Amino acid sequence: MPGGHAYTGPAEALANYSAAIEASGSDAELKGAKNPYTSRNGNMFSFLSPDGSLALRMSKELGEQFQSEYESGPVMAYGSVMRGYVSVPADLLADPAALAPWFHRAWEWIGTQPAKATKRKNK
Repeated sequence: MPGGHAYTGPAEALANYSAAIEASGSDAELKGAKNPYTSRNGNMFSFLSPDGSLALRMSKELGEQFQSEYESGPVMAYGSVMRGYVSVPADLLADPAALAPWFHRAWEWIGTQPAKATKRKNK
């Protein structure tokens, strides 16, 4: 099943997220049934929250550039700031072609990070 098939948030946000992934030219795949996300080498670098907001994980420098250009804020989860993530403004998410280059930069950067071991379920 494709990622996001059980997502209960805004359908338009999921469609725009999927379109940005496709347009980015990366090999990223949308994962997560209820909580759509992308990862590379076991490192998550984007996710769509239930309210339809998108977060991208970037290097410190790229994140600062993004936040300056889009006046975006930090990503909050469970009452704390998620380090390394930037909040994608709704108007940028609504324009997958404009978001795609940023998504690709996040994809490229996360590829430089050490791979994380995946947890395998024993059957």
